[in-house]
Amino acid sequence: MTGSNQGVDNKFPGKDLSRDDIENKIPLVAKKSPDHRTRFTVGGVEFGGALVPVLAGPNTVENEELIVKTAIGVKQAGAHMLRGGAFKPLTFPYRSPKFFEPREDGLRWLQIAKQETGLPIVTEVMEISKIEVVAANCDMLQIGTRNMQNYPLLTEVGKTGMPVMLKRGYGSSLRDWLMAAEYIALEHDRLGQDAKIVLCERGVVANHTHRDTSRFLLDLQVIPAAQEVTHLPIMSDPSHATFWQPWVKSMMLASIAAGADALMLEVHPDPKNAAVDPLQCSSLEQFDDIMKACRPVAQAIGRTVDA
Repeated sequence: MTGSNQGVDNKFPGKDLSRDDIENKIPLVAKKSPDHRTRFTVGGVEFGGALVPVLAGPNTVENEELIVKTAIGVKQAGAHMLRGGAFKPLTFPYRSPKFFEPREDGLRWLQIAKQETGLPIVTEVMEISKIEVVAANCDMLQIGTRNMQNYPLLTEVGKTGMPVMLKRGYGSSLRDWLMAAEYIALEHDRLGQDAKIVLCERGVVANHTHRDTSRFLLDLQVIPAAQEVTHLPIMSDPSHATFWQPWVKSMMLASIAAGADALMLEVHPDPKNAAVDPLQCSSLEQFDDIMKACRPVAQAIGRTVDA
C-alpha cells in the first residue's frame, strides 16, 4: 500500500511543505502528476469535476420545521447538498435555550429534510463515540476546524470509508492541513479505495481583520496553493471566514474565480433570530441572489454551479 512508509524522519519540520514532505509524508494526498485530480460522488453530487457543488444550510439544526423550510428553499435556489450542525461545538462551554445542541434529534430532523428534498447531508462529527450514529444519518462527515488535528478522530472517521469534509484549522498551515488529510486517506487506502476527502478553507487567524466582529480572514491564496500539491477538491466557506453576511457574496464569487472546487454557505430562514452566528448567515432570498451571481462567474472559468 502506498501509505505504509518506513524510515520516514522528521528533521527540521517547518510550516511550509518541502519536497520530502510531499514525497514521503503525504504520498496519498499528493498529486502524482500536474493534471491529477480526484473525482468522487456524494449522494449523486460530483466533487472534483466541472461542477462546483454548493452546500447550504443553518449552523445549527434548531428544529424540524426550520431545517425542512431551509432545505426546500436552498434546493430551489440551486444548492446541491444540505449542511447543518446536530452536534455543535461552541467556543464556550455553557448551553442555554438559545445555545444548544439538538444532537440525535437534529440528525432525525436532517433525515426528514432529506426525505422532503432529496438533498444529501453533510454534518459534523465531534467525537469517536458518535461516529456510528452520525455516519448512519448523513452522506458526508464533517471534521470541524477545532478537530482538524484530532488524529484519533481522523483515523476512526477514515475507517468508515465515507466521504469526509476536512476543515482547515484556523491556525494551521497548508502543511498541517494536508498531513491531517493523510490520516483519513491512509484509512481509505487500507480499505482499498481512493481518498474521498474535500478540504475546506474556512478562514485563518490574522493579526488584524476588518471590523470588530471579524475573527478570521478567508485565505483565497490557499486554494491555488493547495491545488499545486494535492489532487483533492478544495472547498471555500465564506460565511465562517468573514463572520459578516454583507461580505459573503463577494467572497463566494472570489472563491469561484480563485478555482474553488466547492462552496459552503450558512443559510437561515430568519438570520436575525438564528440560534448561532446570526451575523454571518444569509437569508433564503440572499442565497438565491448569490447563486444567480455565481453562475456567470463559474461559466467564465469553464465551471458551473448547475448540476
